[in-house]
Amino acid sequence: MSVSSMTGFARVDGAHDGKRWIWELKSVNGRGLEMRFRLPAGFDELEPALRQGLSGRLKRGSVFASLQLGSASGETRMRLNKAALSDALAAVEEIRAQTDCGPPQAEGLLALRGVMEPADDEPDEAARAAFNDAVLKSFHEAVDLLGDARVKEGAAMAGVVAGHVDEIETLTAKAGADPGASLPAIRDRIAAQLADLIADGAVPEDRLAQEAALLAVKADVREELNRLAAHVDAARALLKRGGAVGRELDFLTQELNRETNTLCSKAQNMDLKRLGLDLKKVIDQLREQVQNIE
Repeated sequence: MSVSSMTGFARVDGAHDGKRWIWELKSVNGRGLEMRFRLPAGFDELEPALRQGLSGRLKRGSVFASLQLGSASGETRMRLNKAALSDALAAVEEIRAQTDCGPPQAEGLLALRGVMEPADDEPDEAARAAFNDAVLKSFHEAVDLLGDARVKEGAAMAGVVAGHVDEIETLTAKAGADPGASLPAIRDRIAAQLADLIADGAVPEDRLAQEAALLAVKADVREELNRLAAHVDAARALLKRGGAVGRELDFLTQELNRETNTLCSKAQNMDLKRLGLDLKKVIDQLREQVQNIE
C-alpha cells in the first residue's frame, strides 16, 4: 500500500437527462475522518451514501464536498419555495419578538437555503432515482480522484520522510562513535567523579556503590542510542507497509524526541550535545511532514 497525504482536491462534471452538476471535493489535515457536505435542497437524502463512499476510500482528514446543480443549456431557472419562505418568516418573527432587530429584508430572505430552488418540473420517482444514481456515480469518481491526488502527494512526502529518517540514523551513528560515548570514556569520568567524592574523607562502601551506579546511569547514553536506532527501523517498516500510518509515525516522532532530550541531558561534552541538537532539528522537520500523512 502507498502512503497518502491528507490534503487534496478533485472536481468532476456530470450530466443526466438534461441536467448538469459539479462535484468539488477538498481535504485537509484532520485527527480523524471528518466529513462536511454542501448539498442543494432536496438532496440531503444522499448524505448517508456519500459518507459511506468517503469512508470506504479515506481514513483520515477533514473533507468538504459540495454539489452544484445546473442545466444542460447552462441556464438555471429558479422559483420561490413558498413553504420554506413561510417557515423563514415565522422564525424571523419569533426572533424579533425577543430582540430589537428590524424587519427582514427581501434579499436576505431569498438568500436563505431552500427559499429559492430550481424551477425544473418535479420528476417522477423512477426519474428521480435514476438522477440520484448518476449523481452518486460521479461522486464516487470524484472520491477516487481525490484519493489518487492524496496518494500522489503522499509519495512525494514519503520520500522526504525517508530522507529525514536516513539523517536521523546518520546522526545517531555519529553520536555512538563519539569518544565521549565510549565505555572507556564513561569509566574514566566515573573514576574521576568517585575520586572527587572520596577526596575529602572516607565514604561508606554502600554509599560509594550507590553513587557509582547513579553516575553510570547518568553517563551511559547507549540505551538512548539503541532506542533511536530501533525507532529508525520502525519508521522504515511503516513507510514500507504504507496505508494509514500517520498516527504511528507521529507517535514515533514523539519517542525519537524523548530519547534525544535524554541524550542531550546526559551528554558530557559539547560534540555530543551538538549532535543531540542536530537530531532535535531533524526530528522537528520529520514531525511537520508526518502530521500531514493519513
